[in-house]
Amino acid sequence: MDLRKIKKLIDLLEESNLAEIEIKEGEESVRLSRIPHGVAVAAPAAALEVRSPAPVAAPAPAAAAPMPMSSPVEAATGGSAKAGAELPPGHVVRAPMVGTYYGSPAPDKPAFVAVGQAVKAGETLGIIEAMKMFNPIEADVAGTVVAILCESGQPIEFDQPLFVIG
Repeated sequence: MDLRKIKKLIDLLEESNLAEIEIKEGEESVRLSRIPHGVAVAAPAAALEVRSPAPVAAPAPAAAAPMPMSSPVEAATGGSAKAGAELPPGHVVRAPMVGTYYGSPAPDKPAFVAVGQAVKAGETLGIIEAMKMFNPIEADVAGTVVAILCESGQPIEFDQPLFVIG
């Protein structure tokens, strides 16, 4: 992957409200994450031979992630009411990125999952399209799909609740 493309990705990350972006081209991949101070850290795959000056800071976004939860959750659940009050009990699967949610692999194909369907950990629940890339949303726990909180073709915010698994 060209260094100019990586610089463009860094600029895109800085201009957007994304916390993390990952791009794959063939066998090469680049993953960019924001650290709490707003500085992007490039962490490319070993095939690129590009090294980040501060790879230790990469885990920090996970600790900072809970802060922006209230806004997308309120938007997904109706705004003025408390977010947890309207979600059914169970494990909530949240959007890892901003994009467009799709419930099936193609418009003429059946949905990945339906309410009441049993799922295993790692099973695809839906996909989010971001920058012309389709990213699978996988179940992180096994159980039964209690609720699907978004519709196919709907824009999705980072950390927005998508599914509830009981």
